[in-house]
Amino acid sequence: MTLTEQLDAFAPDDEHRFPCTQCGADFRFAPGEGKLICDHCGAEELIEGDGYKTHPIKELDFRAAIDAELPEQEIEETRVLQCPNCAAQVEFDEKDHAAECPFCATPVVTDTGTHRHIKPRGVLPFSLDERSARKAMTDWLGRLWFAPNGLQDYARKGRKMQGIYVPYWTFDADTKSRYDGERGTIYYETRTVTRDGKHVQERVQKIRWKRVSGRVARWFDDVLVLASRSLPKRYTDALEPWDLAALEPYRPEYLAGFRAEGYTIELEEGYGEARQHMARVIERDVKFDIGGDRQRIHDIDTAVSDVTFKHVLLPVWLAAYKYRGKTYRFVVNGRTGRVQGERPWSAWKITIAVILGLIVAAGVGYLIAINQ
Repeated sequence: MTLTEQLDAFAPDDEHRFPCTQCGADFRFAPGEGKLICDHCGAEELIEGDGYKTHPIKELDFRAAIDAELPEQEIEETRVLQCPNCAAQVEFDEKDHAAECPFCATPVVTDTGTHRHIKPRGVLPFSLDERSARKAMTDWLGRLWFAPNGLQDYARKGRKMQGIYVPYWTFDADTKSRYDGERGTIYYETRTVTRDGKHVQERVQKIRWKRVSGRVARWFDDVLVLASRSLPKRYTDALEPWDLAALEPYRPEYLAGFRAEGYTIELEEGYGEARQHMARVIERDVKFDIGGDRQRIHDIDTAVSDVTFKHVLLPVWLAAYKYRGKTYRFVVNGRTGRVQGERPWSAWKITIAVILGLIVAAGVGYLIAINQ
């Protein structure tokens, strides 16, 4: 079985399959249309509640989750494929026996591994279809002059991109902070100095420091943390911002025809990253509260309360190509079309550019020489 055939076998699992009521074939979610479509007979079915919230997305209590006290209905168990190369966990169909990891293009023999995890509470549906995502990727590659032509051609003619729902945590928290520091006020003194045997006056900047203390408070809403290690964080961070206000309450219909990645960064570790983000924002708030021209912070003591969270799925179009023994990965924001990926380099294009640069430099040098 070729890699392409293996990838074609890597189909969505039964939980995300919705049979057409007319012909029995599988529906798929149509990005940007808010409905399920049967490619076999053309039947359509609207997703109830699409485009508006039928009820608010429920936040879950962080401490209850850490203490394993969440209600059982908030937990589910799914069958997953775990890639031995990048450790991605992706749901798959029980009938599949061989596949290719969509994140790094590594061939994988499937097993019967399961993943017990907190259910998603929200999903941001795809609004870009595969054709639009591929165009965004190839346009991005086309702007990289030093990219190998072979990779560009391969990407344009290659197999379809994979639509993946990537797991994230969001955290809400109420924070109240006390701080001690110093406020610096800039002033100038005039002094006389000797330069080249002459006495001259100059202004010297000084800073007058004053001890200060105070309090700041901030409510954090939807601090977003990637819950996966399968893609470089610099790629997924560069896909931001995400329109979290458009999150829909989770419905499996949105996943019809797509894959969903299981989270591999646990809740407590994700909260640790969220706290680092909060600490940076609180430090900025403290500096603003101190005021003055300069600020020194000696201590910040923050009390955090009312911590809640939710597990959400965000849409990413993904392409992973093996080209001349190297894997190149490209990700496209499934809502905005923003692209990130490996920065490929073509040795011969770089060589030509260097030679042309030397020729131009030599020509400029020759013209200067004959005009002197």
